[in-house]
Amino acid sequence: MDEKNNNSNVDIKKRIEELRRQIEHHSHLYYDLDSPEISDYEYDAMFAELLQLEAEHPEFDSPDSPTKRVGGKPSERFEKVNHVYPLGSLEDVFSFDEIKAFTARVREADPDAEFSVEPKIDGLSVALTYENGIFAVGATRGDGAVGENVTANLRTIRTIPLSLAGGEKLNLTVRGEVYMPREAFERLNAAREAKGEALMANPRNAAAGSLRQLDPKITASRSLDIFVFNFQGGTLYSDGREPQSHTETLFRLRELGFKTLPHTIKAKTDDEIIAHIEKIGSMRGTLPFDIDGAVIKVDSLALRRILGEGTATPKWAVAFKYPPERKETKLLDITVAVGRTGVLTPTAVLEPVRIAGSTVSRATLHNLDIIRKLGIMIGDTVIIQKAGDIIPEVVGAVTSKRTGNERPWIPPVVCPSCGERVVADIDSGESASADTATSLYCINAACPAQRARNIEHFASKGAMDIASLGPAVTSQLIAAGLVRDAADLYSLRVSDVAALDRMGEKSASNLIAAIEASKSAGLARLIYALGIRNVGSVTAAALAKRFLSIEALASASREELMEVEDIGDVVANSIISYFTEPANISLIKRLAKAGVKTTEDVTVTKTTLSGLTFVLTGTLPNLTRAEATAKIEAAGGKVTSSVSKKTSYVVAGVEAGSKLDRALALGVPVIDEATLLSMINEAEG
Repeated sequence: MDEKNNNSNVDIKKRIEELRRQIEHHSHLYYDLDSPEISDYEYDAMFAELLQLEAEHPEFDSPDSPTKRVGGKPSERFEKVNHVYPLGSLEDVFSFDEIKAFTARVREADPDAEFSVEPKIDGLSVALTYENGIFAVGATRGDGAVGENVTANLRTIRTIPLSLAGGEKLNLTVRGEVYMPREAFERLNAAREAKGEALMANPRNAAAGSLRQLDPKITASRSLDIFVFNFQGGTLYSDGREPQSHTETLFRLRELGFKTLPHTIKAKTDDEIIAHIEKIGSMRGTLPFDIDGAVIKVDSLALRRILGEGTATPKWAVAFKYPPERKETKLLDITVAVGRTGVLTPTAVLEPVRIAGSTVSRATLHNLDIIRKLGIMIGDTVIIQKAGDIIPEVVGAVTSKRTGNERPWIPPVVCPSCGERVVADIDSGESASADTATSLYCINAACPAQRARNIEHFASKGAMDIASLGPAVTSQLIAAGLVRDAADLYSLRVSDVAALDRMGEKSASNLIAAIEASKSAGLARLIYALGIRNVGSVTAAALAKRFLSIEALASASREELMEVEDIGDVVANSIISYFTEPANISLIKRLAKAGVKTTEDVTVTKTTLSGLTFVLTGTLPNLTRAEATAKIEAAGGKVTSSVSKKTSYVVAGVEAGSKLDRALALGVPVIDEATLLSMINEAEG
């Protein structure tokens, strides 16, 4: 029995650790990179599962669990702002039973409690601080305690009053949600498409990216808006009296000139709360802005103080999250596009349907296996949704609506771009089989579609960052015979580019200047730009740091490659395979001849931290983890996330958890922040 319980605990601990890893990964993509991979609904479900498991198993609690903090870390590009009033997150609920459980807990403290029910705007949360009635500081939420100073950009939003209405000379802080109206989002994407630029994923990402521009003029051009939804603190009235309810604060904030949340009501019974949640949900497709839920708050400010705050969320509010919106439409056809690695990706061509705020006519089907699992046929009525209101996807077919005129999709046996045969396994060259193949590949290196995708990847922001080179210009360059591969870019002349459609002398000069500037992008970006299978930007940076030149990387053995952290057989084989292709070696030589930098700049400084590996755990008294990591690496050390026998030191702060326990068990030296700073000072001195 004991052994069974032990096995069960091991499984639970593994699940908790896996959830933490996934949540941290997706939090980074969502909050810091504005580039989510999964829907909010999937993320929130993972978060809810982790909260429940941690509550049921406190023995696996950890101070660095994502449930202990909110938001994302502030960008290093902006000055940091310490929030006087913390900008917390809300507990998510997914059912009306959970709503009733929340209201029941509140009524234990006050049977006559009333609640505010309001839409949850999908944008970027900010704090606005007014001093003597004048807008003084605006900051993003960041991690809830420290945000980014984006005051200059927020001043460009016309619905933010630069001074309080009525000449009120108050000191106060309010919280709001900056968003991009759907109409403005569609205009922005139309303009980007006309320029051949990548489209924004959704209004939320567009708003976040626009607010975090270094140039306020760009922010001003994006038509951002804001709803203020909370009075954070300070003085609301010139006579100093305190507001009694959330509803009162919203009324007063409107008097002071703020644009507050629409469709907000005060409710007392569960039936009233649920009815309004359903009403808000029914409006999702018609509202001029995106929402991803409804917020239920205790209205009385005195009762809020009694209920108090949890570790990361208040006990007086919850957020009800709506599931992804679904619609039915017709599957008109399935087309195939060729990617830069030769993979053929099927795409559903749909009868246009409006869903989650935009009209959808296409949806990726990823691979052959997905099509088989969905069981869809051309002519089917299909159900589609937008994962996280972002990426259109086909959920399945409505088989009850079949008429007999539907037909199965037959995968191509030749590449739609070049006409060469396709294979099911790019490494073995095995011929394609519609019944068993998961993916199809074109192995013709001269395939025009692959050429275009390869050049687009080479020029992309994370690679050589040739900002003026979009898909439309790339296609024209290839069609005109001016470019066959990335190396040809460096022999282009202004007159060549100016002769293309929609390209004048100035645009051509800008493109040539951007290409010239990319020569100094650095080795890490170059490795990533080459498009080696399974080598992303992080791996490329690690390879650049280890081998220091493209020539050294090209001649590296499998064993040498696998010495690099996180590189295994698959990645090592991909790298070796790439550098055994004569065409690839020729490309690299031509790039080097054109003046593209193929080496890494390294200043070798022997310090006392060289060769030492550190693990950070708990909260340090003065340094954030990012600051401590930067100091260690600047002094020649290395920071990793897990403790092993190879760890040199564990730096422990307040509430250090399992990493400290493991360090003690393994006999790894444990030091505090003061000792670390002393070691760094010695290294620098």
